[in-house]
Amino acid sequence: MSDVQENTATIMFVDDEANILSSLKRLFRPLGYRILTAEGGAQGLDLMKQERVDLVVSDMRMPGMNGAEFLEKVRESWPDTIRILLTGYAEIGATIEAINKGQIYRYVSKPWEDNDITLMVKHALQQKMLEREKNRLEELTRKQNEELQDLNENLEKKVLARTEEVRQTMAFLESANENLKKSFITSVRVFSNLIEMRNPGRLGHSRRVADLARTLAQCMGMSEAEVQDTFIAALLLDIGKIALPDRLLDKPFASLSVDERAEMVKYPIKGEIALMALEQLHGAAKLIRNHRERFDGTGYPDHLAGFAIPLGARILALAEDYDAALIGSSFVKSLKPADALLLIQDGKGTRYDPAVVDCFLKESRNKQARTDASELTLRCGQIIPGMTLSRDLISQGGEMLLAKGHVLDEKIIEQITGFERIDGHSLTIYVHLKK
Repeated sequence: MSDVQENTATIMFVDDEANILSSLKRLFRPLGYRILTAEGGAQGLDLMKQERVDLVVSDMRMPGMNGAEFLEKVRESWPDTIRILLTGYAEIGATIEAINKGQIYRYVSKPWEDNDITLMVKHALQQKMLEREKNRLEELTRKQNEELQDLNENLEKKVLARTEEVRQTMAFLESANENLKKSFITSVRVFSNLIEMRNPGRLGHSRRVADLARTLAQCMGMSEAEVQDTFIAALLLDIGKIALPDRLLDKPFASLSVDERAEMVKYPIKGEIALMALEQLHGAAKLIRNHRERFDGTGYPDHLAGFAIPLGARILALAEDYDAALIGSSFVKSLKPADALLLIQDGKGTRYDPAVVDCFLKESRNKQARTDASELTLRCGQIIPGMTLSRDLISQGGEMLLAKGHVLDEKIIEQITGFERIDGHSLTIYVHLKK
């Protein structure tokens, strides 16, 4: 049953006189109450076991079980039921007993006044309704206080747990992003290698230029994103040469005719156009367009001068010319490292940015002074799973097989062994020493 409402409450009258029960029924039924009657205490207790009774009115003088005894049993088994006693003027002692044992709400003297008894019942039921509502609100408040206390006690734990979830998610995303970047760079390296396969004399050229350009970009204090753009541009420097005829690819630039040079100088623009469809490569594409510009303004294709040339392009100009001098693609014959170094120094301030030349000379000295204490040079039979490449793995013909930083496992080692067997040449493998 829901919270008691005075006009839906159940009232039980207990009296051994039928006329008294009839009178009470006639009096209360028009008020909308649900009425139950019992002709004695035993019958009343049986009804109480079967029905939900909100208020009971019992006569005092009844055979077998008087009103005091009946109301005492009601109090013991149904303490929330309101108890009212009907008593005569001569029954004061029994009334006191009922008050003490049954803890009755009120007593009504016979004969009763209709208005008095109906008001008494109405007020009793209203009070019961208020008490139930009060108990409900107190229970609700208790539960809410417990929940609030639990929340306060566990808030820090929940915040820490949520923070750890966020940290783990960020670590996962960072790892995924790092793997994506590595895969992207590896793809660019493979594509660069494919470009160079058209001109075997330049195999490995873009890779060496890229490594040197990255070192110089870091030396010049460029941001990580700018360093990566410079590195990628170096790997793809020759993409614009795909459209050139084979006869031009094998000739040093110095030996080209006027017409051939006019055709050759277009390749930086073609290289930029080839990459513009890929948003990630826009920065690299711009550097490819400008890497043949000269610091004194006599380069091509846009005749930019000085700091109007992007720093990455100024770095690429030096790195490209240095390796080209070593492999002989800029001259009829290749130069020794010392002579190539002098060539770069001679171009300081004209062909090359003086600051980039200074960085190049500094890095050259440092490289010369560095030992190989952190690197091992091995043959295929000496490598074991878990080793990490310290340099790109290059075939005898100059093709890149694996990128620097690749961790070798059993499957890769088997593939390297198979490649050596097919190629007929042993590979030189450079790996990091484990600290």
